[in-house]
Amino acid sequence: MILETDRLILREMNMDDFDALYAVLADDEIMKHYPDAFDENRVKDWIKRNMDRYENNGFGLWAVCLKETKEVIGDCGLTLQNIEGETLPEIGYHIRRNCQHKGYAKEAALAVKEWAFANTGYPALYSYCKYTNTASYKTAESIGMRFLKEYPDEANEITHVSVIYKDDEFKERDQR
Repeated sequence: MILETDRLILREMNMDDFDALYAVLADDEIMKHYPDAFDENRVKDWIKRNMDRYENNGFGLWAVCLKETKEVIGDCGLTLQNIEGETLPEIGYHIRRNCQHKGYAKEAALAVKEWAFANTGYPALYSYCKYTNTASYKTAESIGMRFLKEYPDEANEITHVSVIYKDDEFKERDQR
């Protein structure tokens, strides 16, 4: 286990999670803001890349599991991404369709944000997505991120970027 919240456990994913992650990443509706939904090979590669990230970076996207049942309902974590030519730490998330609109993405992303600021030296964390992915950037905003910029991008047409600075995190705590 990496992180625990009221309702969730985030842990390293492994190949045993293939079926659960395939249900998320191969779903056309969930992946409509990506170039296309994943096939079996891309899901296997996704899991392998994250397993490599754990070893190389000490973090990656983690399996999001319901605490009560241990069922994998998606992924959420920290990865290093190319955002307009810079390699930046990004909080990403994907939640199975029948588990959306229940606050799981926000709960997991908030835990990742707190973990990242406590366990890495990054002064800021980012979230990026296709500009039409309102749900994704609303989730980023729900954990304290704010709009940084949009830029033209071959993969997304226009990429929307949100950010939160570590200093913002301290200000939030002081105001509580």
